[in-house]
Amino acid sequence: MTRFRHLTLTKPLAILDLETTGTDPVTDRIVELAVLKIRPDGTEESFATRVNPRRPIPASATAVHGITDADVREAPTFATLAPNLVRRLADCDLAGFGIAGFDLPLLCVECVRAGVPFALAGRSVLDALSVYRRYETRTLSAALAFYLGRSHTGAHAAADDVRAAADVLDAQVSRYGLPTTPAALHQEFVEVDIAGKFRRDERGAVVFAFGKHASRALADVARTDPDYLAWVLTKPFLADVHELVRAALAASRIVTK
Repeated sequence: MTRFRHLTLTKPLAILDLETTGTDPVTDRIVELAVLKIRPDGTEESFATRVNPRRPIPASATAVHGITDADVREAPTFATLAPNLVRRLADCDLAGFGIAGFDLPLLCVECVRAGVPFALAGRSVLDALSVYRRYETRTLSAALAFYLGRSHTGAHAAADDVRAAADVLDAQVSRYGLPTTPAALHQEFVEVDIAGKFRRDERGAVVFAFGKHASRALADVARTDPDYLAWVLTKPFLADVHELVRAALAASRIVTK
C-alpha cells in the first residue's frame, strides 16, 4: 500500500507509463503499459501488461526497454485491452513522468484507433517531469536518485517506472513546497493546456509556445493564418489543444463577418 506523505488525494490518482515501438504518437504503438491506481485512503490497484503492437518492434526501441517481438507475440492487442483500461481510469486524475508530452498523446491516439472514447476533460494531470524540468532538468532515473537517494534498477519496465514516478512526484511536493492536492498542483503547472503548447503573455492572452507562430496570440493566428490552425487540428495534440484551436477559429469567423 502506498500512502503519499505530501500529496493529498480527493479522488483516485492513476500513475501511467508506456513502453512503445518508438517516439511518434502518430505512427508508433504501445508494447507495454502499467497503471498504479492510488485511492485517497492509500489503498492501491496495479495493472501491467505487454501489448502486441501488430508490427515489428525496431531494434532501437528494444535497446531501450528490452522488449522483443517474441515477448509480445502472445500478448493482447491494445484494442482488446482498451475498454477495460478506460474503465479503470474513469474516476481518476492522471500522473506520470513525461506523460504530458508523450504517454497521454499516444494513449489518446491508440484509444481513437480502438474506437474507445478516452477524455481528459475534468481530470488533473500531474507530470513529474514538468516539475523536474522547472527545477532540475533530468531523467526519471536521475530524479529518483536526486529526490530519494536510490537507483532506478527497473528503468524502462513500465510497472517499475509508475511506482518510481509516484515516489518522485510525492517527494517533489515536499522539496519545493508545492500544492498538496492534484487539482491545485495541476493549476500550478498547467498554464493553458496540459502539454504546454500554449502559454499566456504579459497581458493574459493565449499565445503559441511552439512552431513558426511562437509567442504570437492564438486569436491573431486564427485571423491571419487559419490554414496553420487547420494543420494543428490534424496532429496528435491532446484534446485541450484542439478545443482551444477550434474555439479560436470559431471566434475569428464571428469577428470577420
